[in-house]
Amino acid sequence: MTDAAELRIRAQELLAAHPPAETDRSDFLRARFDAGLAWVHYPQGLGGLGAPRSLQAVVDAELTAAGAPDNDPRRIGIGLGMAAPTILTYGSDEVKQRFLRPLWIGEEVWCQLFSEPGAGSDLAALGTRAVRDGDEWVVNGQKVWTSSAHVARWAILIARTDPDLPKHQGITYFICDMTDPGVEVRPLRQLTGEAEFNEVFLTDVRIPDAHRLGEPGEGWKVAQTTLMNERVSIGGMRLPREGGMIGPVAQTWRERPELRTHDLHQRLLTLWVEAEVSRLAGERLRQQLVAGQPGPEGSGMKLAFARLNQEISGLEVELLGEEGLLYDDWTMRRPELVDFTGREAGYRYLRSKGNSIEGGTSEVLLNIVAERVLGLPAEPRSDKDIAWKDLAR
Repeated sequence: MTDAAELRIRAQELLAAHPPAETDRSDFLRARFDAGLAWVHYPQGLGGLGAPRSLQAVVDAELTAAGAPDNDPRRIGIGLGMAAPTILTYGSDEVKQRFLRPLWIGEEVWCQLFSEPGAGSDLAALGTRAVRDGDEWVVNGQKVWTSSAHVARWAILIARTDPDLPKHQGITYFICDMTDPGVEVRPLRQLTGEAEFNEVFLTDVRIPDAHRLGEPGEGWKVAQTTLMNERVSIGGMRLPREGGMIGPVAQTWRERPELRTHDLHQRLLTLWVEAEVSRLAGERLRQQLVAGQPGPEGSGMKLAFARLNQEISGLEVELLGEEGLLYDDWTMRRPELVDFTGREAGYRYLRSKGNSIEGGTSEVLLNIVAERVLGLPAEPRSDKDIAWKDLAR
């Protein structure tokens, strides 16, 4: 069993062979992956050593202290947090070897083709079709709210392959090449002025059967692995104390005493405590992941993330008064990542409105927590056993 001491030695050997100050960033990241220090709990040959997940922090601390570059996780978060664990669980050996290394290094950006105009909260109602044609699948349909589609090389995609089955049973999961003919990406301009999201149109897109994850018809089960990991990666991200949205508000409070009122002070204290509780709960959730796959608890963390971001950003705008009404730039642009703390208060306030929609709507996540965490009776569902083609639309 690999232990912390051995991992420190391996990290030091990597640093000695590839000094960060003298090594090209991409070359260092490739060497780190090949040394099994990318994600230590993955198997050997796939960026890991089969070590306990909890020991990743040992490696990260050693490399960070030495000034080693990271893989810009915010830019490739969908690949790291959603595509990679799904590929590891359901991909063939060839798929794992092909995709995991460039994914982790950041050479290939990923996006998620799940939601549709008529299938967002009720994702299993999706209508994008995939029809088998020999060793390929021909896909037609439309996806929406696709983060990073404009820069993505690959996508994780779910499509309906058997409309004669109930909606949860006739879905299959694929890896889609975003550069293939028939893939069209259109920007969706948001309240912030940016077009970070996109809609994607798929017209006779051919996907090799080798890029299918799981068996045909198992797409909903495979997608659950993706969604549970997504909610953990959003709601359970590692933050320092006063990390995230609470940091800029606390800083403004300390630096601008003329803005303070008793009421704002009480509200800030309440939200500061809630943010710290959420941060510590996220740490506990990551520790629980050491024992296995993420469970429905990640949905609760994502719920808290959305609510806190919206309440904190609202408090910040109110604290700043007239300044909080200012907005720096409405220019239409298509960013590669969301920068909550690098922009002004007005941006945080507007952008946080999407937190209760993206990564699972708060209403759906409340149902998941109620049914799968608290054990409350499930909501009545009249369409569970009806063939998808017979559902009212």
